[in-house]
Amino acid sequence: MPGYFIYCRKSSEAEDRQVLSIESQTRELELLAVKLNVTVADILIESKSAKDPGRPVFNQMMQRLYRGEAAGIICWKLDRLARNPVDGGSIIWAIKQHGIKVMTPAQSYAREDDNIILMYIEFGMAQKYVDDLSKNVKRGIKTKIENGWYPGFAPAGYLNHTDKVTGGNTLVRDPERFLLVRRMWDLMLTGLYTPPRILEIASNEWGLRTRTTRKKGGSPLCRSALYKIFNRPFYYGWFEYPKGSGQWYQGKHEPMITEAEYDRVQTFLGRHGNPRAQSQREFAFTGLIRCGDCGRAVTAEEKHQLICVKCHFKFAYRRHKACPQCKSPIEKMASPLFLHYTYYHCSKSGRPLCSQKYLSERELEKQINEALARICISQQFKEWAIKYLHELHGQESMTQTAINEAQQKAYQECVREIDNLVKLKTSPANADGSQLSDEEYRQRRGMLLKAKVTLEESLRNAGQRIEQQLRLSEQIFEFACTVQERFTKGDPKTKKEILTTMSSNLILKDKKLLIEARKPFFILGNVLAPEKPVFSPIEPEKTKAAYGQMIPSLLLRPLVRGQGDDVRTSMRKAERAAALIYAHFKREFVSGRGGVGMGGLSHAGSMDDWKY
Repeated sequence: MPGYFIYCRKSSEAEDRQVLSIESQTRELELLAVKLNVTVADILIESKSAKDPGRPVFNQMMQRLYRGEAAGIICWKLDRLARNPVDGGSIIWAIKQHGIKVMTPAQSYAREDDNIILMYIEFGMAQKYVDDLSKNVKRGIKTKIENGWYPGFAPAGYLNHTDKVTGGNTLVRDPERFLLVRRMWDLMLTGLYTPPRILEIASNEWGLRTRTTRKKGGSPLCRSALYKIFNRPFYYGWFEYPKGSGQWYQGKHEPMITEAEYDRVQTFLGRHGNPRAQSQREFAFTGLIRCGDCGRAVTAEEKHQLICVKCHFKFAYRRHKACPQCKSPIEKMASPLFLHYTYYHCSKSGRPLCSQKYLSERELEKQINEALARICISQQFKEWAIKYLHELHGQESMTQTAINEAQQKAYQECVREIDNLVKLKTSPANADGSQLSDEEYRQRRGMLLKAKVTLEESLRNAGQRIEQQLRLSEQIFEFACTVQERFTKGDPKTKKEILTTMSSNLILKDKKLLIEARKPFFILGNVLAPEKPVFSPIEPEKTKAAYGQMIPSLLLRPLVRGQGDDVRTSMRKAERAAALIYAHFKREFVSGRGGVGMGGLSHAGSMDDWKY
């Protein structure tokens, strides 16, 4: 009587990480064969995923079964045999047509056992597991790249890192190789070293080796790997996924170089068409400023230029391989001067064309920083102001408690009047309407219901209103305390949010930015600088802002405002600013405009109603 094939399979993929190893499967199945008193014809071992048909060992086993070399199969579980409908169907077909038997430690399957339906279910569950696993993996990768993390094996100079608490996978600096890879970029940026020479220095003098993994690593970089490093936008903070898709993402990993440095290396390599992030750069102030001459939007523009070493001609190098004037190749220039500018100017769309000149980003940020200096306060000033805000809030809460008690009494009296009105209307004495006519009932009931709704709304919103007054007032001082530091160190998005939060109606004319501050910051600026402000002589003709409400461009003072005063004067200023700003928000709520909210002061456009 022919024996049985023992089939053991283990995939290297994540789906089988919890499955017994090949050795463990073999040992357990041999013991099962002894227990069942069957002969082992052969032990077949395979290390390949079963999610797709085409496994060579499995196919050979099926051919041998069809030839009658064995009576059946012994396996650990049915999912070891198949995780796809093709292979699963071949097993079921062999049982039905050839009478083979499949045995596992849990159950046996044979034509005479009449339990083939269970195999359909088992194979279906195995296939469903693979489908779900694929969806979960793709969803995980999509979430990861949308969060700004590169999926897959970390490039040279970086390490894959798994957070032990959250389980999140990120990229961190490789402490052994990050600085060495950066030094290779530095050598390439000098224009004095070729990639083969840099590779020789890194491998022989620095001892740079690839990261060691289970299967490879620990060897010097090859030349193609070095060119791959110099060609990857990943090193200045962008990556494409999937490769060749044209979908670019800004990574959250620490960039090793700047985009300008990447562009310069590409010119040395003579590769102007290398892949790069095609998404538009995010400019900090576009969409916020209007031209003071024609009223059109102010836009931004980048310039990447190079000064030729030979003829000193300046030109845009990204679209040229050589100097347009003297024809000197860029890649052969010794240390050319690379220039990178960002300008803001009127979009000048339509006719007639606007005559306003451009303004550099550096000068524009300087003017904004000077305006921010008007409202920037010290930590001590903030603490004094917030302390006084809580004192005002305590007084307001006491007053509000008395108001609430009065409103509660008025509400209860209103409810009693409505009840009495209904009783009077429905009383037998008023059957003929002599005491209260339908028209009188309708009018008095409508007035009482309207008063009841008003009192309910007041009681419901009173506590929330005064708490929000305090929160918004505190946020003004929190914002003013750190605004200059955040603006100086912030990315374009942060700078845009800061400018939108503290100002509106931005006008650019004759290279001067005119800022209309929002009311709370105007109050704070006036308290900090009580002297009569000096206004810029240049004012756009079409601006709707009233005189006396513009923040002029002042020279940035060396001290944060409030630090030059004595302690008592600064404390009085803090208390005065707190009182005025708290009163401002109180008026806004009373007038019905206080429900707008500031969204933490960092939400762009959150104070659109609070203008001068």
